[in-house]
Amino acid sequence: MKLIIGLGNPEARYSNTRHNIGFEAVEALAAAFGAPFSKGKGKYLVAKIRHRGEQLMLVKPMTYMNLSGHAVVAAMNFHKALRSDILVICDDMNLPSGTLRLRSKGSAGGQNGLKHIIESLGSEEFARLRIGIGLEEKPQGGYSSFVLGKFSTDERNVMNRTLEVCTESILDFAVNGISHAMNHYNKPVS
Repeated sequence: MKLIIGLGNPEARYSNTRHNIGFEAVEALAAAFGAPFSKGKGKYLVAKIRHRGEQLMLVKPMTYMNLSGHAVVAAMNFHKALRSDILVICDDMNLPSGTLRLRSKGSAGGQNGLKHIIESLGSEEFARLRIGIGLEEKPQGGYSSFVLGKFSTDERNVMNRTLEVCTESILDFAVNGISHAMNHYNKPVS
């Protein structure tokens, strides 16, 4: 079983913001399989799907981005998942918009959700999928206003295509592992 964890913030006011692209990724995958989200055994929502013999638990932490580690640990404990069974999906403002970057491990790179997960697990040894949200220059209102801002129409068009490819990359991870997915999806979405 794989735990696919999309990061975001739970309140409606954060819906469709750049910071919630991780939520959108797992929501798109759940929708593709007709799987509804329900309350998990902790502060998270979960949807279950099967693909090519693999069971995937799609997780949306309801703890806010900066405390995502609490929900990740609760989901891992309940589902008896190992770090090698998880894929965390989050935004990355340092990647060009529409770029996917899969890694088998690594630092938080300034992403507060990843930072809290690393602290909570006591390890950087888990797969992650970063979705580029394309910060091109320092925003006037600061970084948090950028990540908590809504996508423009052009950005939304790029993100819609990116989410389609993101779904493919998640399923590839689940069936073939992180190395295979990295080799096929670490590139800008065209």
